[in-house]
Amino acid sequence: MSTTPERGPARQPSRKRRLERIAMAIMALGALMMFQPLALAIYSYSFIVILIGTAMFIVVSHFAD
Repeated sequence: MSTTPERGPARQPSRKRRLERIAMAIMALGALMMFQPLALAIYSYSFIVILIGTAMFIVVSHFAD
């Protein structure tokens, strides 16, 4: 394990933090899908993608650190 002089031992990001970031990325992807002007099929699935990301974030936020 590496150490940094000013902060002590370097820690790996927790599973909770990593999953929260993935959930936020899914929500951002859904927003991009919603605001793109190219394909109606992508727009059609955007709300579902945002909903899945939001549900994932809510569930993951209840995990222990």
